[in-house]
Amino acid sequence: MAAAASAADGAAEPGMESEELPRGCGGEGGSPAAGRPPEGEERPEPPDTSVSNGGDAAGGRELVELRVIWNKNKYDVKFCLDSTGAELKQKIHSLTGLPPAMQKVMFKGLLPEEKTLREIKVTNGAKIMVVGSTINDVLAVNTPKEAAQQEVKAEENKKEPLCRQKVIDDSNTVIYVLLLYYSAVTFGSCSSSEQQHRKVLDKGKPDDVMPSVKGVQERLPAVPLSGMYNKSGGKVRLTFKLEQDQLWIGTKERTEKLPMGSIKNVVSEPIEGHEDYHMMAFQLGPTEASYYWVYWVPTQYVDAIKDTVLGKWQYF
Repeated sequence: MAAAASAADGAAEPGMESEELPRGCGGEGGSPAAGRPPEGEERPEPPDTSVSNGGDAAGGRELVELRVIWNKNKYDVKFCLDSTGAELKQKIHSLTGLPPAMQKVMFKGLLPEEKTLREIKVTNGAKIMVVGSTINDVLAVNTPKEAAQQEVKAEENKKEPLCRQKVIDDSNTVIYVLLLYYSAVTFGSCSSSEQQHRKVLDKGKPDDVMPSVKGVQERLPAVPLSGMYNKSGGKVRLTFKLEQDQLWIGTKERTEKLPMGSIKNVVSEPIEGHEDYHMMAFQLGPTEASYYWVYWVPTQYVDAIKDTVLGKWQYF
């Protein structure tokens, strides 16, 4: 009987096992004997720890509950509030199998990898949007695009400049060709895009354009970017629907809802004489002829727009 009582005394009491830390907190969990005081000493009372956003506290670290959404799948996870965006990407990798380099993680804009969740003010119950595809999926999509682009380029190379085309011995044809040549010389076949830009820029800076901050890079604002011109000189606004992975280009007449994955490239350059604003183009098709130009984009949002639309894996 004494032996049985001794064994019972040595057994761990129910509820005394330490809770394992989630992998996102950097802990691998503790053994039941971890932190047990030497025999004969009283166990000190644990300090009173509070969690401001409702998360659990483990190992002195503050946890936050997140909902990660990727490819119509939802994952409810607990993660350390003092972990960085790069560490969150590793956690997402373990959940989805999506490599960190192929992830576009968004929380009020593109999630910065070097900052902690606390620094970007992630709260309990926050939704983390993840966009990305595996390398095999990306290559499968891009290979036909590259082939189509090469075919278009080959066809363009076959076309001779107007001045080198042979004139057929027919008076009507000669007049037609001369008219084409005159138009090319007068309006500039190689500088039509420059004339298009100049026509819009000559209207001047819009009165309701958003203020710019030169030398600073900021995340996308919570409101649409407005007060800009399109290539026709009409007002245009850009709305980034991160939860739908879409870019909405709105004008007075209509709103185009574009999947961000369909945008092939984003280019920009400062406006001469107004370097705190940019002219920016979204490539919607296989060639540069599909550029959708937007003028008077505040310079502080240029990098955020490119990162949000193209993501970190744009080189694929």
